[in-house]
Amino acid sequence: MGLMDFIKGELLEIIEWQDDSRDTIAWRFPDDDKAIKNGAQLIVRESQTAQFLYLGQFGDTFGPGKHTLVTDNIPVLTRIKGWKYGFQSPFKADVYFVNTRLFTGNKWGTANPIMLRDADLGIVRARAYGTYDFKVVNVQTFLKEVAGSDHDFRVDEFADTMRSRVVSIFSDALANAHVPVFDVATRYTELGDALLPLINPVISAKYGIEVASFIVENVSVPPEVEEAIDKRSAMSAIGNLNDYVKYQMGQGMAAGGGAGGGAAGMASELAVGFAVAKELMQQGGLSGGAPPPLPGAAPAAVAAAPVNPDVLDPATVARMLGVSEADVMAEIESGSLAAKKIGSSYRVTRAALDAFLAH
Repeated sequence: MGLMDFIKGELLEIIEWQDDSRDTIAWRFPDDDKAIKNGAQLIVRESQTAQFLYLGQFGDTFGPGKHTLVTDNIPVLTRIKGWKYGFQSPFKADVYFVNTRLFTGNKWGTANPIMLRDADLGIVRARAYGTYDFKVVNVQTFLKEVAGSDHDFRVDEFADTMRSRVVSIFSDALANAHVPVFDVATRYTELGDALLPLINPVISAKYGIEVASFIVENVSVPPEVEEAIDKRSAMSAIGNLNDYVKYQMGQGMAAGGGAGGGAAGMASELAVGFAVAKELMQQGGLSGGAPPPLPGAAPAAVAAAPVNPDVLDPATVARMLGVSEADVMAEIESGSLAAKKIGSSYRVTRAALDAFLAH
């Protein structure tokens, strides 16, 4: 091997990065302490950016394409090295290739609950997790703040650091967004889109990265808050309370009207009373005269019936239906059973009772 072959072997003539991985973000070209030849070819592929560094200073940046390294193509490096009239001899510089494609499916999650101030619930603790996609948009900032001098910087090296940085900004953004906890579960997509303008300015300025999509997969709250959300959803599903009570009464009748405790038992008893009263009216059992006394009723109770058989007081209606007077008053106050208030008492006409039972 002659002297010229030896010299040629000590110079870099072609500089390129044939990336065969899917997770490398930045890669430093291995120069093996060789100098770059004047007129050397720099090949930058799609979704790549080449960055020159000289003695810790950022030099020229090259996008996709084939570049010949001459004075006209490296003005920043020429100025840094102080070449007044260009360079004719080999030179030394570090060359970093940065992958600028989109890195997808990166996971994030809150290690500790986020404290949120909610208009409905006050202070509440929430946890969240999801995925995000990102890409490098400022090569110099990324190399300076994130990759450093690492010769082969991969996503897995950056995952924990990026996750903590994203979560920190997400926590602040969510706290400042004032999204009601009751609405979070139904607005995951909107929440992710709304947080992007809050996350990206900080991420881009500090790390040279842009988050292309931020997906919130789940936001969980303590069990007691979940219970409150379930109750609110149930009330919204019920809608009109009167219709819901009547529906429950019908269900009780369909189930056989068996004795039961609590609200279910009361609804069943009320349903049976209404059914019996309606049957009596259809048979003429309530037409004319005072209403028949219930078995075991005291004579005084019968004597207390109104003189006018077509105008009834709540106590009489309750006896006729076999329910408590409080149940009748509840229907009157809700407007389901039409009644007229005279002084401090209510009176119900026979026609209004017929209409109520027929509804």
